[in-house]
Amino acid sequence: MKKRIIGKKMEVSAVGLGCMGLSHGFGPETNKTEAIKLLREALEIGYTFFDSAEIYGPFVNEELVGEAFKAVRDKVVIATKFGITDMNNNTGEMKLDASPIAIKRAVDGSLKRLKTDYIDLYYQHRQDPATPIESVAETMNELIKLGKIRHWGLSATDGDTIRRAHAVCPVSAVESEYSMMYRKVEKDELPVCEELGIAFIPYSPLAKGFLSGEIDKNTKYPKGDLRNFMARYKPEAIEANQELLRFVQKIAKERNATPAQISLAWVMARNPNVVPIPGTRNINRLKENAKAAEVELSQEEYNSINDLLYKIEFMEVNF
Repeated sequence: MKKRIIGKKMEVSAVGLGCMGLSHGFGPETNKTEAIKLLREALEIGYTFFDSAEIYGPFVNEELVGEAFKAVRDKVVIATKFGITDMNNNTGEMKLDASPIAIKRAVDGSLKRLKTDYIDLYYQHRQDPATPIESVAETMNELIKLGKIRHWGLSATDGDTIRRAHAVCPVSAVESEYSMMYRKVEKDELPVCEELGIAFIPYSPLAKGFLSGEIDKNTKYPKGDLRNFMARYKPEAIEANQELLRFVQKIAKERNATPAQISLAWVMARNPNVVPIPGTRNINRLKENAKAAEVELSQEEYNSINDLLYKIEFMEVNF
């Protein structure tokens, strides 16, 4: 797979793998043996960038990633996250703690579960109102000096926070939701990242399956699937957004690609420092998403798609 750069010189596959769904957020967790097999197959396909978090499970996800890659640690780039100490999947309510002592405890736990002595990219998962971002950045400086982490980043944040954090300890990446269906980051986070030379990592670049065409108004989600509680996946919202899906399907047909590949190619066309991390439990989807790196949109094509895309009326809601 083609490569992209995070930070000054951390090379990753142009499309990464979001590992959350293996153990969190999309119904019952995957069988451990099958999950590890999928992760290793992803590496064989060409993925080298794997995204996890301590809260996914919690803890199970990091253990899967650690077990899958302990023998090939130098061949993969592992991202994980700290800061969410508890989460209610039904309401989205989170308990946050990014105090220095909590971070240091969290990083040691993640290192143990990941079976490694360093983390390539360590994100603050959500901002803790009780801890100034400058304090978090100072702690990241300490962890980098200790060799426990090599790069750090922020997740689901805002432009001002990125600037303040970057001024204390250079931020390598910002991870936030971004897709043709969810474009709010274009107003704040994404332009700031481009200005400061920070990589942008879109999660849910396929809108949790919608842009792959696998969801319709009759789709039923398994127990424990976050989409059961999100307004944008209610039947009326899915039906209202069919024009967007038809638009993506039309472009895909013209380019002899799939809707998922066009959707991923679109986020990557924004700039060379955008690395999407779609998640999947399906080996065929894994291969399909990887091939999106071969679908290059010219600047003219990208601009043309945007001209049409932004004229489409669709229902964009937060949850």
